[in-house]
Amino acid sequence: MRTVELLLDETAESAVLEAWRRLADAGLPSQARHRSPTNRPHLTLAACPELTAPIRWELAEVAASLPLPARFTGVVRFERPTSVLAWALDRDAALAALHRRVWEAVASDSPAQTLSPFHEPGRWSPHITLGRTRRAGAFADRKVPELLPSPPLAAALVTLRSYDTEAGTVEVLRPRP
Repeated sequence: MRTVELLLDETAESAVLEAWRRLADAGLPSQARHRSPTNRPHLTLAACPELTAPIRWELAEVAASLPLPARFTGVVRFERPTSVLAWALDRDAALAALHRRVWEAVASDSPAQTLSPFHEPGRWSPHITLGRTRRAGAFADRKVPELLPSPPLAAALVTLRSYDTEAGTVEVLRPRP
């Protein structure tokens, strides 16, 4: 599986890394515990089995539109098969349009059953994961947000990348020359 992700500017990434550290120091699930060299704060837009030539063509256009300003809106929790604590991003018109372009690119050349319904436009909740665990309710303690620094008021989404879950490698997706 290949993800399509956006990376944050340096200042916003540093704030997320600080949140990861604080969660880990408090003994809570934290993305800081993932020691993979590819692990860094990111916004997942979609995932598909492979980045085919038609998908890559469209993603190059998306990469050319970066950087994109973004705004954090606060802490959010998800209880899916896993418990997730994250900082939410405002799904403003520009971010929603960029996400739709990515979704349409991957959906255009991937079997529908391989795409996550959580990434569908309208269902997608833009967020930067701070901690994740299979333990239900891990972040239910109302004091958890007090452990975190405030998210930056603004950020920029600066780099489009893809993570190959089978090979464990990252590829930066660049605009066409």
